[in-house]
Amino acid sequence: MCTLLAQSEQLDRLAEIAIRIGVRVAEGQELIITAPIEALPLVRKITECAYRAGSPLVTTLFTDQQAILTRFEHAHDHSFDRSTGWLFEGMASAFRSGAARLAVIGEDPSLLSGQDPGKIARANRSRSVAYKPTLDLISSFSMNWSLVPYVTSSWAAAVFPQYPLDKAVTRLWQIVFAATRATEPDAVAAWNAHNGDLRARTSLLNGKRYSALHFRGPDTDLRVGLADGHKWAGGAAIARNGITCNTNIPTEEVFTAPHRSRVEGYVTSTRPLSYMGTTISDIRVRFEQGRIVEASAKRGSEIFQQLLEVDEGARRLGEVALVPCSSQISRSGILFHNTLFDENAASHLALGQSYSKCFIDGSDQEKDDFRARGANSSLMHVDWMIGSPDLQVDGLSEGGAIDPIMRSGEWTT
Repeated sequence: MCTLLAQSEQLDRLAEIAIRIGVRVAEGQELIITAPIEALPLVRKITECAYRAGSPLVTTLFTDQQAILTRFEHAHDHSFDRSTGWLFEGMASAFRSGAARLAVIGEDPSLLSGQDPGKIARANRSRSVAYKPTLDLISSFSMNWSLVPYVTSSWAAAVFPQYPLDKAVTRLWQIVFAATRATEPDAVAAWNAHNGDLRARTSLLNGKRYSALHFRGPDTDLRVGLADGHKWAGGAAIARNGITCNTNIPTEEVFTAPHRSRVEGYVTSTRPLSYMGTTISDIRVRFEQGRIVEASAKRGSEIFQQLLEVDEGARRLGEVALVPCSSQISRSGILFHNTLFDENAASHLALGQSYSKCFIDGSDQEKDDFRARGANSSLMHVDWMIGSPDLQVDGLSEGGAIDPIMRSGEWTT
């Protein structure tokens, strides 16, 4: 009974964090929530917090994992070239009109593992094309938005297959509550302190004005040129509508924009990538002039190869992020099979779309200005992890000076 009571109190805190720290819905601002149907208990609490904060209308769009699987098992072949463009157009319209976005994450990481990779790739591309207007608003930080986790039974079973399901769910909730600071008596104060730490780190990196980063580790020797006028970001940030929000709950990363044409060398992933209900592991790629020219994966290779064919920008980088191995999530030693957590346990790269907030004066720039400074454009944005205790990272100045940033996966200063 005490455990159930504690979990209920921490779920209340997570809902408060989602509204007061994550999306920070403003008085009079509508909120659109997307969530797996299993997350209904948290969604109800978030909805209450949003109305108490002054939102006049909260709309939730639920997804059913079983219905998604049923499509792949029974739909006719032509189904996989179609998507709900009408829905994404409506969402984009709402965001342009001032609504905030909150996504609750907790899907089954292996939902489609036994399905036809070709159908998965076609469904992903058709969805990506339809979703692009919404992705553009998200990547340009036009509105306040955030992602928060919910422990579903399928996610917990993937993380702790050795446990009975009830124990797996309980154990994963304990970790999620700690990582999101929902275990803190004053979670808002704890988040404000954490955001202050991330702000100090980004200020330090922004003062360096590196021209490139050099990553070295096992099967990794990669030089990532940084975009002209790039800016490091992390933690709380101000959206174009003037509202400060935390886009990821939890978050441990600081990140910036690579130059799409200035990436050279090779890199190997250190954690599996959960993508479209499948697992892609042991990714190894080689870049020339910013573009992936060789790619392989020991598991999920066909899915990864098709991901790279989504569009021209899918073979180029849109983000580079640094995370120390001593981060709270990394210290758990757990493979989460969930990008929201795994990307905050390890330094990572993202293929695809760049974020405007990773540029100086990013809120005032047009698409052509970003491209001229090296930003990448794509239908997708997919993070995959390269960090480990063996990773060394140097900052390179325009004049060729080398500045150690990370040694053995940890900050040097």
